[in-house]
Amino acid sequence: MSVFDQLPYEWTVGLRYTRAGKRSRRNSFISFISLISITCIALGVAALIIVMSVMNGFQKEVTDRMLSVLAHVEVFDARGSMSDWQESARLAQKNPQVTGAAPFAETQGMLMSDGVMRPAIVRGVLPAEEGKVSDVPRHVATGSFDALRAGEFNIILGIELAKALSLKVGDKVTMAVAPAQTVAEPSGMAPRMVNFTVAGTFDVGHFEFDSGLAFIHLADAQNVAGVDGPAGLRLRLSDLHKAPEVAQELHASMPGELFIRDWTKQNSIWFAAVRSQKTMMFVILSLIIGVAAFNLVAMLVMTVTDKQADIAILRTLGSSQVSIMKIFMVQGALVGIAGTAMGVGFGVLVALNIDVIIPFFERLFGIHFLSKDIYFISTLPSDLRLTDILGVAVVAMVLSFFATLYPSYAASRVKPAEALRYE
Repeated sequence: MSVFDQLPYEWTVGLRYTRAGKRSRRNSFISFISLISITCIALGVAALIIVMSVMNGFQKEVTDRMLSVLAHVEVFDARGSMSDWQESARLAQKNPQVTGAAPFAETQGMLMSDGVMRPAIVRGVLPAEEGKVSDVPRHVATGSFDALRAGEFNIILGIELAKALSLKVGDKVTMAVAPAQTVAEPSGMAPRMVNFTVAGTFDVGHFEFDSGLAFIHLADAQNVAGVDGPAGLRLRLSDLHKAPEVAQELHASMPGELFIRDWTKQNSIWFAAVRSQKTMMFVILSLIIGVAAFNLVAMLVMTVTDKQADIAILRTLGSSQVSIMKIFMVQGALVGIAGTAMGVGFGVLVALNIDVIIPFFERLFGIHFLSKDIYFISTLPSDLRLTDILGVAVVAMVLSFFATLYPSYAASRVKPAEALRYE
């Protein structure tokens, strides 16, 4: 005795209706529609899994690249400069989450070379300390980060910024200090001009930083800004997700008038936009599964119309209306399960190999899907998460279940006498 023989007859009949019929072309057509329904559900599920994985990967990749440059927590002195930064760093590192601390000073300037001008954020750092709070020293493309020495006015440029200014190591570049640090002249307020020597370039893979950030020695930054100390401290944590909590703890434990900012506040608009986009994409792409569910409704309605004689015979043999509903609910559920399973399998397969699939199509058609000056990155990332897979599968199954209710109810209302009148 097979497993199918031990199932309730509602399951057996529902399973038989799902398979291709051999008695008529109409049965075969209905089974073809059933196959189309499975395919539509599978495509909807796969598309949703792939898109969610890409958006997760995009968020993770951009976040990682941003935090390779940005500090997890920044501590500013309300007076404008932190002259005794060593003591502040020692107090900050008493927090078990703080793994590194380094001073910095930051200003905005206009870099000029051979008539070309580009705005940039110029950050003053100590080369020996910077590696404790960022990965920039490990991403130097040309030159050396250690070439930043006090009083020599050397500068490390982002690789895209260097390309825009047509600069290489050893070239001279002029920086016009932002209007906040200006000097008075008889003709009015004019920006201060400072000459720097390019000592290297860095490439962190994030277009915003590669095209708009430069590093100089902290002493040179203080000279340019006209202050006697760094603006504050940049801190790195062992767990970046605890940055808001650590910021509050530091604010309570460190003396003085301090302003403390964590990385989530510094980029709150971007992260909020990514979260809202992910939610909207989930809702929009769920409509694909909804369309497939309507196709499932049409398939079951056609099956009910075609099987009215069978329904009438089952009713005359003693089957209840509930049993008739179960038959067609089983048929619809099997289609939903099959489509969801196929979609999950295909979606997971594509999401796990998207780093191979996308470059193949780019080479095949000679196109590039992502422009790094718009999307920050130039490759399509993927981060497959179990919670997303389960969420998509549940949505597909729930929509498939609701799609079976009306046709199943219509089948249970078939009157045996009317159905058999013309048979």
